[in-house]
Amino acid sequence: MSRLGALLGREIALAWGKGGGPLVTLGFYAGVATFLPLAIGPEPTRLAAIAPGAAWVALALASLLSLDRLFERDYEDGALDLLILSPIPLELTCLAKCAGQWLATGAPLALAAPVAAIALGANPELAPLIFACALLGGVAFAFIGGIGAALSLGARRGGLLTAVIVLPLFVPPVIFGGGALDAFSTGLPWKGGFAFLGAYAAAALALGPVAMAAACRNALS
Repeated sequence: MSRLGALLGREIALAWGKGGGPLVTLGFYAGVATFLPLAIGPEPTRLAAIAPGAAWVALALASLLSLDRLFERDYEDGALDLLILSPIPLELTCLAKCAGQWLATGAPLALAAPVAAIALGANPELAPLIFACALLGGVAFAFIGGIGAALSLGARRGGLLTAVIVLPLFVPPVIFGGGALDAFSTGLPWKGGFAFLGAYAAAALALGPVAMAAACRNALS
């Protein structure tokens, strides 16, 4: 197995072994699907109107739950120093860490998103687009969240600082994804919003590891 593959496997194992993997985030998702009808009323028409957007917002918030462990764990036990000294460039290490985060939490959440939306009353025809948007949004959330996690390394109340950093950056994918779903459900052109979501995810994938590596080096300097 290559070094990069071993690192990816390590991140997934750590997410499952010590962070609960997708169980915590899926529990959060289930809580949203359960409590939302209790909060706004069980009227099917009202729930159907907000179901895709509610599922999308819940996806963004659920993605925050495990970000504080992305780098902090390695920073505290000294593993991050060894990762910097390894033959793998730190940028690729950050890429593997975020990819592992996405595989452990983002992909299961993408599978749960259509289920949650349909349970809230969304049209089942929306399910493929909800799944596709959740996959792209999960990539954006993982890599943008990784930037926030790296920037908050060593700070007191790092989880709070991470949320403050990344929440404004989560707004564009929420707007693009929610806009695409709303346009599709009303019969309007939706491909533009989906394309913007894909572009944002691609930019996060390309630029995120560079920013994370710089933040990690700064934290250890």
